[in-house]
Amino acid sequence: MNTIDKIPTSKIQRASKLMQTGAKVGVNYVKYYSDKLINSEVIARERLHENNAEDIYDGLKKMKGSALKVAQMLSMDKTILPEAYVEKFSLSQFSVPPLSPALVLKTFKKYFKKHPNDLFDTFEATSVNAASIGQVHKAFKDGKKLAVKIQYPGVAESISSDLSMIKPIAVKMFNLKGKESDHYFQEVEGKLVEETNYLLELSQSREVAMRCRHIPNLQFPNYYEKYSSERIITMDWMQGIHLSEYTAKSKSRQNANIIGQALWDFYMYQIHILKKVHADPHPGNFLVSANTELIALDFGCMKQIPDDFYTPYFDLAEEKNLNTPAIFNQKMIDLEIIRSDDTPEEKEFFSVLFYEMLCLFTTPFQSEVFDFSDGQFFEKIKVFGEKFTKNNMIKKMNGNRGSKHFIYMNRTFFGLYNLMFDLKADRVLINNYKSL
Repeated sequence: MNTIDKIPTSKIQRASKLMQTGAKVGVNYVKYYSDKLINSEVIARERLHENNAEDIYDGLKKMKGSALKVAQMLSMDKTILPEAYVEKFSLSQFSVPPLSPALVLKTFKKYFKKHPNDLFDTFEATSVNAASIGQVHKAFKDGKKLAVKIQYPGVAESISSDLSMIKPIAVKMFNLKGKESDHYFQEVEGKLVEETNYLLELSQSREVAMRCRHIPNLQFPNYYEKYSSERIITMDWMQGIHLSEYTAKSKSRQNANIIGQALWDFYMYQIHILKKVHADPHPGNFLVSANTELIALDFGCMKQIPDDFYTPYFDLAEEKNLNTPAIFNQKMIDLEIIRSDDTPEEKEFFSVLFYEMLCLFTTPFQSEVFDFSDGQFFEKIKVFGEKFTKNNMIKKMNGNRGSKHFIYMNRTFFGLYNLMFDLKADRVLINNYKSL
C-alpha cells in the first residue's frame, strides 16, 4: 500500500482537497447523463455510485481525520447509502494509506519529544494498521510485544473546520433545518474531540476493561500510561484476526454463537449496567483469538447515556409500551420525536413512521433467544431504510427529530446488529447480561 508523506492540515488546504473531490464528482455526473443515453438508468446509476464512491473515498483518505471518520460512521448504516459507498467507506475502519516512516518518526518526536527508540527496545516505523484518526505500529519493550497508536498530525485541530465543510451536505442529506440542527453537530464534534484525546481514551479503556473483564469469552489489552501521551497510546499487542476476516473465513456456527454472545453481552452490560457504551462497533475494533475469544479495542468513542434518555428509549423496546397509545405518545415527546410546535399532520405522520420503525428494530428484545442470522429480519431493515430515505413527505416536514443522544445510540445499535448478522450468530440469549 502506498504511504502518505503529507496530510493537508490547514482549513484552506483541506477545503481545497474537498473542492478537488467535488470537481471529480461533477465530472462523474456528466458521464452519467451520457451513459444513461446508451445504457439503462439502473446500469448508469450504479456506475455513477461506483465512480463517486471511489473519488470521494480517495479524497477523504488523503485528508484523514474527522472527514474520513464521518464516512466511516455512515458506512455502518447500510440503509442510508448505496452499496458502492458502504463498501468503499468501510475501508476507513482499518485499511487506509498509512503515513510514511519518515513522517511517522517526525510525528512521534513532535508528540512525545523523543525518538521512539528512546522509549522502546525496537519500533517498526512502518504501520501495520491505519484507520481514520490514527495508525498502529509494533514495538517491543522488555520482551513484551506492544501496539503503539499514533494520531495523524493536524487531526484534532481540523475537526471544527471539517465539520463546517461537511455540514451543508449533512443538512441536505438528513433534511435538517437551520440553527435548530446545531446541537446535533455539537454532539458529533464533541465526540470527535474526545476521540483525539488519547489520555482520555487510555482512562476509558482501563475503566471498561476493569468493569467488563468478567464477561465470558471477552479479552482486553493492558494499557501503558508511561508510553502514552495526548496523541500516542500504547497497549499490549493482541494476537487475533479482525472480526470481518473471521466472519469471512469461519464456518463454525458454534463458534459464531460463542463470539456473538460475548459481543451481545458486552454491549448490553455497558448499556444497562454501566450506562456508558463503546459507540464505535465496527469490525476494525474487534479481533478474534485462536481460542475463540472476542478482543475489544479502541475506546476513544464512549457515549454516556443520561437517565432522561435511557428510560424512554428502552421503555419503547417493550411491546406493551409500544401498543399503549398514552405511554407511546408520552415517550415520543420525551425523546423529542414529537415536538410542541408540530401540526396535527406532523404528529400523526411521525407517530406512524416511528411506530413502524420501533416495532422492527426492537424485534430482538421481544424474545429470550434471537437468531441474528435471520436474513428476513435484516431484509426488512433494508427495505424500511430505503422507504424512509425515499419518503417525499419527510422532505416536506421539519426533519429535526429526536434527542441528540440518538446519534450515537442508533449508531451503536446499527453497528452491533450488522456485526451480529455478519457473524451469523443464530442463538443469542438476549438477557444473559443480567446474570453476569
